[in-house]
Amino acid sequence: MHPGYLNHASYGPPTPEVEATVHQLLAAAMRGEPAASLHAVGERARAAAARLTGFDPEGVALTTSTSQGLMTAAAGLRGEVMLSLDEFPANLYPWLRAEQAGRMRVRPLPGSGTGTPVQVTADRVAAALTPSTRVLAVSAVDFRTGYRADLRALREAIGPDRLLVVDGIQNLGAAANDWTAADVLAVGGQKWLRAGWGTGFLALSPRGLEAVGPALGGWTGVEDPVAYDGREHPLLPGAERYSVTSLSPFATGAFATALELFEAAGPDRVAEGVRAATDSVIAAIDAAGLTLLSPRAPEERAGIVVAGLPEEQAAGLHARLADAGVTTTLHPGGRIRFSPQAGTDAETLDRLPALLHS
Repeated sequence: MHPGYLNHASYGPPTPEVEATVHQLLAAAMRGEPAASLHAVGERARAAAARLTGFDPEGVALTTSTSQGLMTAAAGLRGEVMLSLDEFPANLYPWLRAEQAGRMRVRPLPGSGTGTPVQVTADRVAAALTPSTRVLAVSAVDFRTGYRADLRALREAIGPDRLLVVDGIQNLGAAANDWTAADVLAVGGQKWLRAGWGTGFLALSPRGLEAVGPALGGWTGVEDPVAYDGREHPLLPGAERYSVTSLSPFATGAFATALELFEAAGPDRVAEGVRAATDSVIAAIDAAGLTLLSPRAPEERAGIVVAGLPEEQAAGLHARLADAGVTTTLHPGGRIRFSPQAGTDAETLDRLPALLHS
């Protein structure tokens, strides 16, 4: 990974261990080893995801992305869903499509969708709930500002009879959160977990499993899938009922390795490293006299720090950072997003104040 890479909220460069896993599985496939032995690596990924989030392993299914997980949830639910219109599109389109299909009604969080992102807080949600609201959909970390939602407080705000559906991709691998507050958790592996594209999981609580129908479930989500008898077979008992088809063993193997590496490194230790790196970025933004658009309190943010400038100045600064070997994301509205990892190069962080001041 390039030492100036500060863009893990876009994608996290896969580790050498992930690369080696993919090559090993590809070599096994080239030798013609049985498909069942190649796909068995998925059990490692499911088990690691369960350990890292606190969900029962039976409640975890592998997916290709956060989007697939959220599409599965939205397709299998009915009723009114509340969400911020400032959500990343992966957590917006599933609900819009469900509304267009006549399965759900979208209730925008008041104040959202105006161009200035609003924080999804327990107070704001509680004030906007209606008797018809059945689901709250939220990102654990806002991709625009880095604000980290308090999932336990949101759980208490909506009460025990509503479902909490969480997009966790910008949080898991960067900071802690109370994952078991969610009924449905969808996470992709290509960002902070550094597993590469085509990786992810869907985790559901017992209540989530009961509520989310297998509308998108395919032939791999049933018992005796290779009986080939032309009949509809009983669903698998756990979250694997939402399986659509056989996943790539190269992707699931990469995901298993990435999750196990994160687990071995220690989630708390990684979170502390990310916090220290983001503290350094905030100090550089302050020293350069730029506007900080992310929360200052460590408990309210994860790995994303955003600086605000006039749009033309932001484009120029983003280009100068790139010329200096520092990779960031430029968002509309003059926002430059920094997302360092726990192992971000210290020299890059040390020279960032001068780069921003220029």
